[in-house]
Amino acid sequence: MPPRFAVAIIVVAELFGTSLWFSANAVADALHHAWGMTAVELGYLTSAVQLGFIAGTLLFALSGLADRYSASRIFAVCAVGGALANAGLASTAGGLLPALLFRFLTGIALAGIYPIGMKLVVSWAPDKAGSVLGWLVGMLVLGSGVPHFVRGTGVSPTWQGVILSASVLALIAAVLVARLGDGPHHGSARRLQWGGVLRAFREPGFRAAAFGYFGHMWEVYAFWAVMPLMIARLDVTSGGSAVYLGAFLIFAAGALGCVYGGTLSHRWGSARVATVALAGSGLICLLFPLMQTISHDLIFALMLVWGVLVAADSPQFSALAAQACPREQVGSALALMNSFGFAISVVSIELTTMLWQPLHMQVAWLLLPGPVLGLWAMRGMWQLQPATATPD
Repeated sequence: MPPRFAVAIIVVAELFGTSLWFSANAVADALHHAWGMTAVELGYLTSAVQLGFIAGTLLFALSGLADRYSASRIFAVCAVGGALANAGLASTAGGLLPALLFRFLTGIALAGIYPIGMKLVVSWAPDKAGSVLGWLVGMLVLGSGVPHFVRGTGVSPTWQGVILSASVLALIAAVLVARLGDGPHHGSARRLQWGGVLRAFREPGFRAAAFGYFGHMWEVYAFWAVMPLMIARLDVTSGGSAVYLGAFLIFAAGALGCVYGGTLSHRWGSARVATVALAGSGLICLLFPLMQTISHDLIFALMLVWGVLVAADSPQFSALAAQACPREQVGSALALMNSFGFAISVVSIELTTMLWQPLHMQVAWLLLPGPVLGLWAMRGMWQLQPATATPD
């Protein structure tokens, strides 16, 4: 199969599979009314997914499973498991503990969809890592917003239907990838190598990309977690479904940022794209609380720009990391980097949701240290022209 068609199938599967990620956030108000969940408890649901993802990626990375077995098979099995765990949330009678368990299991499954999806797409087009990862992560961002779109358009009349729609999409993703298989450049380790992936941090290029990514992760998921609250606080919508459609638009903007950043990486290089996007989102973190006196329409427009920049650097950090480590360790190295990054995101999510009530829009300042520290880690990489870059 031509690589471009294989990449297209994988990015569609990523879109469908990652719709599991924010399915609970898209029905937050319904869970509040049905189960009496507070804003803090709803934040726990988001963190439960992150913690499950951390546990899953650590298992894949430290055991070497991500590089020992077929990436397409791991993806398919995890997509089915995630669909079932997500459906469990819709079937439970209510209560915080069962909901946390199902979201944690969903997070474990996502560990076999996101980083393994990155390895899979690179196995089909290793010479275009920045571009294809831009598409892949773009679909992850868009997929994360799909439940908000389903909720906002009223396609499903019940919150359970919103949840189950994400499970159906994940099952379709499993079928697509299982039928496709691995790419011709799929590197595999001959045996499990417990802890061997930690050696990747000895490489300066991998270390710089990883720490830049960690700064990005402090900001991005916390922004997505409080972003619907920010939109609801603006008077540019009538509330309810319009808030969720606004949230979906910001996710969609992030997807466009990832795709365009991947295209731009051929001219600028992944390091420059990542640096510019991280600096731009950091600047908005700094200025956003100071701009609340301007038109609410302009504030929402600024949030759309923020949505573009906050996501655009992610695939480029992954491309840089993938290029800096041996092919037979790509899956494990990316899984490890994801695991540490998502552990950082749990702290920032809890901090911003806990302090939303007293700070409101000023929570943006709590996100600023991430871009600042990420830029510091990337300070020596501006001149780097990666293998993915091609002349005009």
